[in-house]
Amino acid sequence: MSLTDQQQELSEASRWDLSDLRALYVNCTLKPSPEQSHTEGLMRLSMAIMESNGVAVDYVRAVDHELAPGVWPDMREHGAERDEWPKLYELVQAAEILVLGSPIWLGEKSSVCTRVVERLYACSHLLNEHGQYAYYGKVGGCLITGNEDGIKHCSMNILYSFQHLGYTIPPQADAGWIGEAGPGPSYLDEGSGGPQNDFTNRNTTFMTWNLLHLARLLKDAGGVPAHGNQRSLWDAGCKFDFANPDYR
Repeated sequence: MSLTDQQQELSEASRWDLSDLRALYVNCTLKPSPEQSHTEGLMRLSMAIMESNGVAVDYVRAVDHELAPGVWPDMREHGAERDEWPKLYELVQAAEILVLGSPIWLGEKSSVCTRVVERLYACSHLLNEHGQYAYYGKVGGCLITGNEDGIKHCSMNILYSFQHLGYTIPPQADAGWIGEAGPGPSYLDEGSGGPQNDFTNRNTTFMTWNLLHLARLLKDAGGVPAHGNQRSLWDAGCKFDFANPDYR
């Protein structure tokens, strides 16, 4: 996906060094590779902005991987014959930025997206080097496509899930494209107007830059300050000024 002149100018005018950042884009389309994914089409635009700024970008189509259902880090330890989530989780942990892309089905994010969120949840109890939950210091956003209403509903669900698991959400952290309600051209179809849609291009650009800016701020600051949010210390008895008359 090529950048618009405006998007290219923004990248060229950037005064920030973002080359030490890594982003992971997980496409939650229902279509296995190599089928065309309209969600991927929109995600590629955001990825191109990141890559033009030297950010390392990984891309995964989740449906191509066997992600066992469940809320444990490795479901092979809980009865599953196969589970490729542990390998995908390595990419999650290596990235300062996570973007989920999903189509809209019946007004909701895809079942594949739900599975990915569940598996993110499975690892959210793990701790980082500061004793905080695993996703502290990382930022998240989402991109949605479809032929029915639901961009904001799907984004609301995904972004709430992200922040609950420990991700930090920047301003305007979602974008999307929907065509005319009902059967009709999808984002990448000829004549859809999707790739040329100014509203979608603007929001995708803002989302991408806001993810980059917040990731830069958090990485330079060493993440979210580790005080009042360390599970390891709470379990050890440190209550961070919490007034508990039963605690001595």
